[in-house]
Amino acid sequence: MDTSRDIGSFVVWDYVVFAGMLLISAVIGIYYAFAGGGQQTSKDFLMGGRSMTAVPVALSLTASFMSAVTVLGTPAEVYRFGAMFSIFGITYFFVVIISAEVFLPVFYRLGITSTYEYLELRFNRFIRLCGTILFIVQTILYTGIVIYAPALALNQVTGFDLWGAVVATGVVCTFYCTLGGLKAVVWTDVFQVGIMVAGFASVIIQSSITQGGINAVLNDASNGGRLNFWNFNPNPLQRHSFWTIIIGGTFTWTTIYGVNQSQVQRYISCKSRLQAKLSLYINLVGLWAILTCSVFCGLALYSRYHDCDPWTSKKVSEVDQLMPYLVLDILKNYPGVPGLFVACAYSGTLSTVSSSINALAAVTVEDLIKPHFRSLSEKSLSWVSQGMSVLYGALCIGMAAVASLMGALLQAALSIFGMVGGPLLGLFSLGILVPFANSIGALAGLLAGFIISLWVGIGAQLYPPLPERTLPLPLDTHGCNSTHNVSDWMSTTEMPFSTSAFQIHNVERTPLMDNWYSLSYLYFSTIGTLVTLFVGILISLSTGGRKQNLDPRFLLTKQDFLSNFDAFKKKNHVLSYKSHPVEVGGTDNPAFNHVELNFTDHSGKINGTRL
Repeated sequence: MDTSRDIGSFVVWDYVVFAGMLLISAVIGIYYAFAGGGQQTSKDFLMGGRSMTAVPVALSLTASFMSAVTVLGTPAEVYRFGAMFSIFGITYFFVVIISAEVFLPVFYRLGITSTYEYLELRFNRFIRLCGTILFIVQTILYTGIVIYAPALALNQVTGFDLWGAVVATGVVCTFYCTLGGLKAVVWTDVFQVGIMVAGFASVIIQSSITQGGINAVLNDASNGGRLNFWNFNPNPLQRHSFWTIIIGGTFTWTTIYGVNQSQVQRYISCKSRLQAKLSLYINLVGLWAILTCSVFCGLALYSRYHDCDPWTSKKVSEVDQLMPYLVLDILKNYPGVPGLFVACAYSGTLSTVSSSINALAAVTVEDLIKPHFRSLSEKSLSWVSQGMSVLYGALCIGMAAVASLMGALLQAALSIFGMVGGPLLGLFSLGILVPFANSIGALAGLLAGFIISLWVGIGAQLYPPLPERTLPLPLDTHGCNSTHNVSDWMSTTEMPFSTSAFQIHNVERTPLMDNWYSLSYLYFSTIGTLVTLFVGILISLSTGGRKQNLDPRFLLTKQDFLSNFDAFKKKNHVLSYKSHPVEVGGTDNPAFNHVELNFTDHSGKINGTRL
């Protein structure tokens, strides 16, 4: 390999740092297996005994969302398409508010372990089963990608053994999930967030030093057109524009924060509803910090390689390998620091995989085992949960082998979430927001949404959109004084965009492909959600959805929002609002039924029933 810059390679210290990270994670698992009398019941194992506080849960939510796909994928994304990605900061804000104010109150109030229990309470057993199976399939697929992605990238650049890394990650994860349950998952996540921040910080600091300061990095970026924040093109076919990211992104991420078991399980395990909401809001700060770091790393990548792109000049074979390449390039004189970065990427993986394994175990025990084997004692259920953790750990490692056949990672991961998550989000929104939705409507909506998202999603994998839709920015190689200067002038716009194994080449482009399949991948879940809602509402109305008798606890009520201000009210009233007779007896007292309450005069309602 003829490189103008020699990059370093892995030394002993790097392996030591990496092994240390795995070791500490395992030790936390062992600690929680025995701390406080161990995991007595399945509730302890799956929900941390409902005793968590806001800050560790917030860090844990941040960590598990921050997989290695983020550590390796986002900087590469910024390097190729520019800092447009940072608009996601606004998206996260909306997502957290929707999760905390719409979904959290209902789930927390019902005290459920599996989000899919809600579907049975609100609709029926069969819909709960559909939701559960969709979730299990989606999570195993996604987790496979998450384990395989970093292993591949790091293997290519650092010579870190590929399957050794995959198996080690899978085994350690399974180990501490099985021993320690949700508490171990949360606390290892807290430790892993620390590692991730350290890894990012080392890259940011060192690249600022090599490039001559942060301003130099930003100047290079703006000269290369990488600071393209404001692109208000409303065309839904364009991969990232302000609107695609705000609208599509909000739907895609709400599927993860609002209704995905691995996240919901975490904030429901908090002590009180206030702690649960706080954990989401604190986690928003974490998301912003991580986003800033990864976008800046992407700009640093561009600043470093703006005249000699390692991807076009074939020094790395995939975009995801750019980050590890940069790390070995600028940190080769600091033994142990590249190891820290690898540990950073793997912490992302570990935290995501561990939360997935724990969530899968929870869903399986609650939705598939408990209903059918009612005679099991709590102790044996706790053993079953642990057995499930082991099983799913093994399955995810298996999926990683399958993921090795799939291409461009960030996109594949997000498309899976979009395709499966969208219809599920629609299903939960029907339940929580639409009082007259019934089970027939819900089922029809779910099916319709799912079929349409699969159609778009699979079509887009087979016939990837053209470059003018995705708008990659040009990359240069004229600064590489290398031997193969035949293709040096070629800027990367002609590079094939998606490296999916299932692509069909050289087909006549039909209008269907150019419009429908070229839809921005962020809109997959938007379409799924809206189709599910729309079909669900129509069919519920036509099958007599208005006649059903519903417990208002399953819906989002005004009270849920107003109770945010209870903390302020208690200061003026010595009476706690719970002792207020109307408040408590209101819904159960037949003379004062909640149905009538909604029709009373508004001013009277405010004065009469609330403090």
